Amino acid sequence: MKTLTVIATFTARPGKEAELRAALTGLLAPTRNEAGCLNYDLHASPEDPAKFLFHENWTSKAALDAHLQSPHVKALLPRVDELCTAFPAITIWERIG
Repeated sequence: MKTLTVIATFTARPGKEAELRAALTGLLAPTRNEAGCLNYDLHASPEDPAKFLFHENWTSKAALDAHLQSPHVKALLPRVDELCTAFPAITIWERIG
């Protein structure tokens, strides 16, 4: 099975660190219950309180696409400009070893 790994990094606007952290933490439980979600882990930078990173593994592109269309992800999208300095940087990887 070829799983997909997603790395998504977010940078909070000054003063919005706690709000962004709460918004991202709110995605954990519903996403972990989604079909095809192998792991969905949120990390905070120990050096910069404004930086957050998701490390995700999905069973397929279809499962990832369904996640991106989920109500909890769609609810966050209108807040990205308010909470973040830029749209999150999202990269997709395939495990080869």
